[in-house]
Amino acid sequence: MLLRPGQENHEYWFMFNGIDKVLHLSIFAALGFLLIASFPKIKFAYYIQIILIYAFLTEIFQEEMKLGRSMETLDIVADTVGCLIGYYTYKFLTKKF
Repeated sequence: MLLRPGQENHEYWFMFNGIDKVLHLSIFAALGFLLIASFPKIKFAYYIQIILIYAFLTEIFQEEMKLGRSMETLDIVADTVGCLIGYYTYKFLTKKF
């Protein structure tokens, strides 16, 4: 999903400039949540390293595959924020329940 070419079609009400950043953030929030839920005893340093390596690799693959996507720094920022949201959502939910 992260490697497919993005098409921002403004014919639909939910399409807007920057929707790809929202998608990056959402995907990595879910990915981060699932990673910490699967390995709850993992240290935060390892968690963030795994997520960031995956984020960098997807950006490199987007550039190298020549499918219409390009490497963007803001995508990595959105990925990082998303994984932090996923991590802290899991921590909040485990303390709450």
